[in-house]
Amino acid sequence: MSLIKNYEAIKLEVIKRLKNVYDPEIPVNIYDLGLIYSINFAIENNYMYATVEMTLTSPSCPVADSLVDQVKYVTLSVNEIDEVNVQLVFDPPWDTSKMSEDAKELMAASGAVI
Repeated sequence: MSLIKNYEAIKLEVIKRLKNVYDPEIPVNIYDLGLIYSINFAIENNYMYATVEMTLTSPSCPVADSLVDQVKYVTLSVNEIDEVNVQLVFDPPWDTSKMSEDAKELMAASGAVI
């Protein structure tokens, strides 16, 4: 398997695991909420490093540290990944346009105005 294909398979596994992480105030996982901006990999000295760039629904999110820790934990739980760097960014700022259609439907079903 080529390295690029392997990266894609690993990225899909990371996404699958990120879909199990929820903001406790919102009934949608952080991936479908659009909080994950990018997932990248690098290999150095036979170690695979992952960098996850993410944001929060609000810069003053009270569970920011917990969410970053959970993202790091679930990403590191993928066997091929040796180290994870989670970068918290606020540019571009998050808005509801970043949500998946499934997330929008779940929010609407729960009575949230989007």
